Amino acid sequence: MKTTIIVSLMVLSAFLSQANTRKSISEGWKVGVAKADITPKNPMWLAGYASRTKVSEGAMHPLWAKCLFFQDAKGNSSALLTLDVVGISSEFGIDVRTEISRKTSIPLSNILINCSHTHSGPVLDQVLTSIYPLKESDKKEIVKYSKWLKETLIELSLRAHKDLEPVNLYAKNGVSRIQVNRRTNQEKDIDVLKELNGPNDFAVPTIKVETNKGNLKAVVFGYACHPTVLSGYQWSGDYAGFAQLELEKLYPGTAALFFQGAGGDQNPLPRRTIPLAKQYGKSLAAAVERVLNEEMTPLAGSFKSSAATIELGLSAAPSLSELKQIQKEAGQGYIYEWSSNLIGQYEAGKPLLRNYPNYPIQVWDFGGQKIISLGGEITIGYAVKLKEKYGDQIFVMGYTNDVMGYIPTELILEEGGYEGDTSQRAYGLPSKWAAGIESQILSKINDLMDAIN
Repeated sequence: MKTTIIVSLMVLSAFLSQANTRKSISEGWKVGVAKADITPKNPMWLAGYASRTKVSEGAMHPLWAKCLFFQDAKGNSSALLTLDVVGISSEFGIDVRTEISRKTSIPLSNILINCSHTHSGPVLDQVLTSIYPLKESDKKEIVKYSKWLKETLIELSLRAHKDLEPVNLYAKNGVSRIQVNRRTNQEKDIDVLKELNGPNDFAVPTIKVETNKGNLKAVVFGYACHPTVLSGYQWSGDYAGFAQLELEKLYPGTAALFFQGAGGDQNPLPRRTIPLAKQYGKSLAAAVERVLNEEMTPLAGSFKSSAATIELGLSAAPSLSELKQIQKEAGQGYIYEWSSNLIGQYEAGKPLLRNYPNYPIQVWDFGGQKIISLGGEITIGYAVKLKEKYGDQIFVMGYTNDVMGYIPTELILEEGGYEGDTSQRAYGLPSKWAAGIESQILSKINDLMDAIN
């Protein structure tokens, strides 16, 4: 009997020691959270599919903007904002981040705005506006909503700042196999394919925010896959929206924030039905739930960041005669609008863009957990190469601070196709990226990683 008691006390002591060690490692953090319903009140055009022909018709579920405000043991602060939209412009991102920085005294490099890239959210000013036959009233509504959204995000960050309380942070990658590489697997064949081809990255990066009382305050999770299950006319966060709803239902009072990864060439397949969107959302939520209930890595109470913008070159633009031929063959639609706009620039004597001057890159370190964030529609090859270099446990965000077009790897650029060649037209760029884009981006990431190590 005495032996049994002694053994039990030893087990209990070891358990408490381990728990205290974990707490001491991750203590020092404070986190505040806030969320806002950003569902448009008036009918608007939905962003993402050029085939749409009319404005929205109500909501399947609300669209959300959410903010986590972090403060480490030394008082270093950072803010992560996530929102259910297809993308934001460089001007939009700079305006919001600059104002948050001004009002909270945290540097721009410590503020990230990630877009889920749902194709069932509203068109924003300067993002994909040229692919729709917009009336003047439509354009005014887009400008009005975009202005309101900016103000909402700023106010949201201030509310999150006021909500700061002591917490512990934990991180881990889960896994979910929703994504399918759309360049190597055709949607029309998906029901008969016996084997899917990559590259892929099935990771579900997850951060747990837990109060000192052991309550789940927030969970941040990501995935690299287009939210393109749905293509109708109702507002929706798509599978990512359903995943957030599922997690907040599983953990009442918890805020679930989704961030988009390097999903530029990844689709959820099959797709096109509401039940599939719900299924994928529940599947992704289950992957997060599993991680939250397993042993996660405690994050020390320290934060570091490094950021830069780089100039990315564009290939030679089409000539005036080539554009007129493209315009003639297009007849109508966004290719017609794109070529007409460039023709107008030629005829007005305005030079066409030869580069994109401010491509954004940021690296964060949450007590050892590295997060690499990139602007644009990053393709999966970047996540694969970054993990080969820096380890499987890093988190990779795309669609952050500025969504100006697809960001292909060098291989995709050489192969061409939508992501490597023609997709830039939807964003209004005159041509595809120049060779060397991948090495430019990876080299700058390496510099930023060195800066925080």
